[in-house]
Amino acid sequence: MDRFESMSVFQAVVDQGSLSAAGRRLGMPLATVSRKLSELEAHLQARLLNRSTRKLTLTDAGREYALSCRRILDDVDEAERTASGEYNAPRGELVVTAPIVFGRLHVLPVVVAFLQAYPEVDVRLVLGDRVLDLIEEHVDLAVRVGELPDSRLTATRVGVTRRVVCATPRYLDRHGRPVVPADLARHRCVTFDAPSAIGGWQFTVDGRPQAVAIRSRLTVNTAEAAIEAALADVGITRVLCYQVEDARRAGHLEFVLKDFETVPAPISLVHGGQRRVPLKLRAFLDFAAPRLRERLLQIA
Repeated sequence: MDRFESMSVFQAVVDQGSLSAAGRRLGMPLATVSRKLSELEAHLQARLLNRSTRKLTLTDAGREYALSCRRILDDVDEAERTASGEYNAPRGELVVTAPIVFGRLHVLPVVVAFLQAYPEVDVRLVLGDRVLDLIEEHVDLAVRVGELPDSRLTATRVGVTRRVVCATPRYLDRHGRPVVPADLARHRCVTFDAPSAIGGWQFTVDGRPQAVAIRSRLTVNTAEAAIEAALADVGITRVLCYQVEDARRAGHLEFVLKDFETVPAPISLVHGGQRRVPLKLRAFLDFAAPRLRERLLQIA
């Protein structure tokens, strides 16, 4: 068995999402792709993929092996480019994912500037509030908000963000400004995820975390919708500060209960932790990290 070829076939299947698509990319019959995968699994004595009629998913062993394959194949590709003199500048497609609002407000402007600085790199920016699996979704870099679980991924912190409670001055003039978190019980609230509405909103009271029950008059599935509802005087909402910074500066929204905010959440750039980071990814990290840090420092 040619292990390098088998790794290339396996990586193509992971990247393309199916055996048939991998075969088309490699110019290889479907039966050959299937046979080489079976030989590889037999050699490793481990199942790498769960096969179904609808889609392929990586097993735990497959996910770890895919990380190693990507590192090895990237190293080989980089060595070949260097030897042939073709690796003088970053090039290729870079896939970046970020939360919707943060991506639109802060990542997109950085990406636009990056494209101007690196004309041979193309970027696919995927905005969504669902946390993507970097391997299965073929993502090079993710912007993550919040504490990160222990993993083999590599993270670069670029700043922090606070969870803030806010409403329009008009709503607060009519219904009163909450002084302590318990005051929220008599207010109308707008939430954008059902679990937090059920468990209440988290605050820091007397130095300790405390969940406070709220009355959710409206529950939506995105922060942008919650903010729009708050701007329409539906009630008080709780979001990340960068999501409402423009509205706060314009005087359209007012922060309340600032003395009871929870610990700020980190914002990080996360990638697969390759031993040798591809040049296009290293270029983006070096370009984006200081610019995102500067933007976040300007947010209250």
